[in-house]
Amino acid sequence: MALIPLQYRLDGPRHAPVVLLVPPFGTKMSVWEPQMPELTRNRQVLRVNHRGHGFSPAPEGPYSVEDLALDILGVLEERGFSRVSAVGAGFGGSLLLWIAANSPRTLERLALLAGTPRTPAMHRWDRIAARVRGTGLDSVTADVVLPWFTPDLTDDRPEVAARFTEDFGGIDAGAFASICDAVSGLDQRNLVAEVRVPTMVVSAAHDPLLPPGHGRRLADGISGARFEVVSGAAHLLGVERADRVNELLVEHVGA
Repeated sequence: MALIPLQYRLDGPRHAPVVLLVPPFGTKMSVWEPQMPELTRNRQVLRVNHRGHGFSPAPEGPYSVEDLALDILGVLEERGFSRVSAVGAGFGGSLLLWIAANSPRTLERLALLAGTPRTPAMHRWDRIAARVRGTGLDSVTADVVLPWFTPDLTDDRPEVAARFTEDFGGIDAGAFASICDAVSGLDQRNLVAEVRVPTMVVSAAHDPLLPPGHGRRLADGISGARFEVVSGAAHLLGVERADRVNELLVEHVGA
């Protein structure tokens, strides 16, 4: 099992403590732009692109959660970062949960946005994967992108929704399908209890993909975890409600 050299970017003051940001699959590291001004004030911020996203290579599948998490650990090792705080959104959070349970010394503090301990069966990511392989990425764009924003954002800031839709279209189809397969059977309920780092779980009130009940169950399983719900946002809450999400992240990982 070879590690894939992910594309990454490091910003912020040299020698400051490091915060690692892991995006949801289907989005690139630019999903974190709204967080950068706040987090780079007194932190180095390390962002990554998943396999097949941006300039990260897209090897043949299948992929496992472990493979994708080890890719991220590979970036940390390459940079010589032995201990970081980390923020994961959507499936990015699942990779950090794997790291928190399997490489506990790596993470100092953890924030999980729009997370879940297991993928709901009704999501049928296996079907999305099959469609991508059969008829291409365009055939699933609407299904994948629709839950990311509330109708309010789509109406008031259509250029934001358009940019994320365009970014999605640039992802490697094979890699995306392989990630969908990895997500479709994801069940980390056994890992959650092993997380020992100070953790904050943040759900979006209007997330049609992973409503707040998922975040609540995730937080309930992690000893001492803090749980917050952000109003006025769907799945990509860090974009739609950057103001509130930034407050929470600065408090938890950037203080």
